[in-house]
Amino acid sequence: MTEIDVKIDALVPAWLYVPDIAEALDVDVVRVRQLIKDGQLIAVRRGENRSLQVPAAFIQGDKIVKGLVGLLTVLRDDGFSDEEMLEWLFTPDESLPGTPAQALNENRGTEVKRRAQALAI
Repeated sequence: MTEIDVKIDALVPAWLYVPDIAEALDVDVVRVRQLIKDGQLIAVRRGENRSLQVPAAFIQGDKIVKGLVGLLTVLRDDGFSDEEMLEWLFTPDESLPGTPAQALNENRGTEVKRRAQALAI
């Protein structure tokens, strides 16, 4: 495991496997893989078998958390890698309070997106 893998594992409280996401979203696994490929979700290979996993915080009920897709686009446009996006999303920010991922789940996406846009300045 790389240093960034260890850091992300420490920050992200829970993970879901691709089949679990497919079940939650009521789509097939191929569709979830396409969402990942299209940048609408971030997935990393974790564990001994290096299975593809997505932070559980990105799924709320039967949907992708509101505002996540647009936020990921902003962060990519800012030059963030997937690992850097995960680190930013799950690092506590006293000004929110909580993490950007928590704020998204609490429907405070506008605040989070504003902070992400400010990173580019």
